[in-house]
Amino acid sequence: MPNVYTPQTITLFVVAIVFAAMILFAIILTRRRSSGLNIEKYRSDWLKVENSLSSSNLMTYQMAILNADKLLDRALKDLGVSGETMGDRLKASSSRFSDINQVWTVHKLRNRIAHETDVHINLIVAKKAIYVYKKSLKDLGAI
Repeated sequence: MPNVYTPQTITLFVVAIVFAAMILFAIILTRRRSSGLNIEKYRSDWLKVENSLSSSNLMTYQMAILNADKLLDRALKDLGVSGETMGDRLKASSSRFSDINQVWTVHKLRNRIAHETDVHINLIVAKKAIYVYKKSLKDLGAI
């Protein structure tokens, strides 16, 4: 009876195992990349935020910032980032953003708008904030 454990057989077996491991690894990476975010819905909602800046009404600037912040928070939740508040979720996901300090700045602006009565936002400030939110949503892969 011939020996089935020849060097060629062992090499073929090792190559087959390595190949199977590579395929399994590729499948795992692919599943992780599919974030579960409905990108078309996020893009549609984002266009509404951007279009609200076309008005000359100062209140729409504030609403644009509030809505952009809500959209960012929803993306963090949809990505499974844990935390009771948006601030908690930002802390837990800070490495996902290209500039977390800017994200914190616009989120704090949002908090001022939501909790203070004497906050006035002009178009320049609103556009800068909306730019940061857009960049943040891109960092997350939402838009």
